[in-house]
Amino acid sequence: MRKICLFTILFVQAAGFLGCARADEPARVIPAPVADEAQTRAGGTEVAVLSGGCFWGMQGVFEHVRGVREVVAGYAGGAAQSAQYETVSNGTTGHAESVKITFDPSIVTYGTILRVYFSVAHDPTELDRQGPDEGTQYRSDIFFESPVQEKVARAYLAQLTKAHVFNDRIATRIDRYTGFYAAEGYHQDYLLHNPDSPYIVINDLPKIANLKRLYPNLYRDAPARLASAWR
Repeated sequence: MRKICLFTILFVQAAGFLGCARADEPARVIPAPVADEAQTRAGGTEVAVLSGGCFWGMQGVFEHVRGVREVVAGYAGGAAQSAQYETVSNGTTGHAESVKITFDPSIVTYGTILRVYFSVAHDPTELDRQGPDEGTQYRSDIFFESPVQEKVARAYLAQLTKAHVFNDRIATRIDRYTGFYAAEGYHQDYLLHNPDSPYIVINDLPKIANLKRLYPNLYRDAPARLASAWR
């Protein structure tokens, strides 16, 4: 369960959990993937399903990426019947808090989505946690939907590992996509609706600032908000 309290806020500030990284892993530009899918003609869309800690921040970051059409917060990795927040929060369902990113591959490639994921959206060296949130439901996991996505993800993970881009071992898993289940309505666009929440201010707004600072060509100011039906 996620608990927001004064102790947590002070701990997060002291530990340096601002943006994607810890004090010894400052957010920075990382190499683009050598192996990536080819950009396609305009008009089509592709989907990426990723987990990396609380889905509030993941959704908030990717809604500011150029070429992203929609980002839905939800659950992946477990069964449909256990895809509810209170159940997932016990850490025993196999689910991870995830986002389903629909994007235009003529503008942003899958590999570029992964570049944002590894560098600013979360800390890929954290095992079964992100910042103050602990448990397998907060793991770093890429759920590939096609052989091409799997190839790009595995090649990029190997590339970053070989180059020692991070000080610690990358803990990101790569798993086959088996289903995505949208989270409850009150979780959707949580960051946009609650920008003054201490949790959002401390853990997530710095990630968006890092996206703008490190990748200005990928950043867009107006987020890809979900339709009002999700609220």
